[in-house]
Amino acid sequence: MVKPHYIAFLSIFLLVSCGQKTSEKSVAALVLTPSKDLYTQGDTLRFSWKNPNPITFDSLAFSLAGHPLTSDGDQLVLDATILGAQTIEWVGFQKKQELSQGSLKVKILAKEPPKLYTYEIINAYPHDRQAYTQGLEFADGVLYESTGLLGYSSLRKVDYKTGQVLQQHDLPQDVFGEGITIFNDKIYQLTWQNGFGYIYDMSFEELGRFAYGNSKEGWGLAHDETKLFKSDGSDRIWILEPTQGAEIAQFSTVTHQGFFNRANELEYVDGKIYANVYQKESMMIIDAFSGAIVGIVDFSGLKQKVTQHPELDVLNGVAYHPENKTFFVTGKKWDRLFEVRIVPKP
Repeated sequence: MVKPHYIAFLSIFLLVSCGQKTSEKSVAALVLTPSKDLYTQGDTLRFSWKNPNPITFDSLAFSLAGHPLTSDGDQLVLDATILGAQTIEWVGFQKKQELSQGSLKVKILAKEPPKLYTYEIINAYPHDRQAYTQGLEFADGVLYESTGLLGYSSLRKVDYKTGQVLQQHDLPQDVFGEGITIFNDKIYQLTWQNGFGYIYDMSFEELGRFAYGNSKEGWGLAHDETKLFKSDGSDRIWILEPTQGAEIAQFSTVTHQGFFNRANELEYVDGKIYANVYQKESMMIIDAFSGAIVGIVDFSGLKQKVTQHPELDVLNGVAYHPENKTFFVTGKKWDRLFEVRIVPKP
């Protein structure tokens, strides 16, 4: 399976409204100094105006992603709560009346570099060597697994201690299974390029399907208390409304140096999204609100601890066991499922 590599491009445009819609009205355009392709969270910048006719504002209001930004004189602080590709909205007032408004698109990176982590193996369990693992999740102590490949995709209930498949639902021959998550006693399973996901009850009876929106592919799924998170191989994490699976928002995943894509299988734990990095022996830890990549887990060497064979593929699959407070990880066509603890790298 080859998945496309998405690259984020910077585009800046101005949207301006100036009272009545007439070409005779002055139009103000926000200018930031220094002007850069990429800014950093917390940057203090000088702002000014580029406009055909002089405009004097008595007061100004700036916001980003619905949150006010701090300004003082001609200084603006990018104290952004959500990073990545964002839009600064501004409103200028004169004598308490709105005189002009507009917006400027910017890209904002994380302030701090990711912390580095490694792993400690707690246990190793048997795992079906033929399973092309795409998603893992625990529910009530039972492990659920989604597998991929055309003609081999399935949804499974697994006894993780023995590797025995307790229940299996096979997908149609033309469907490539991807990530899963379990929310409010419903199982959500993605397909890769079929443009939709499945919704099942806990006995694997199909309840319905949900169509993809702007994210054209399905990779990984996770959830918090109210919503689902979906990856599609780009630098975006999409937020889904769980009833119908509709995309309601999205955010970019960024470090202090740039945008990062290839988030694959996902797991949500305590405000963080743990995401396998496609075709890498590593995992990102993403702040589920800001999009900042706050940690990188190095899983080097784990693949060498399983039986080596010609069809052996990459690390994929992550599930959190809330009672044990440990993570379970495996890979595509691995014959071992590892229970690990994530620890800071020395």
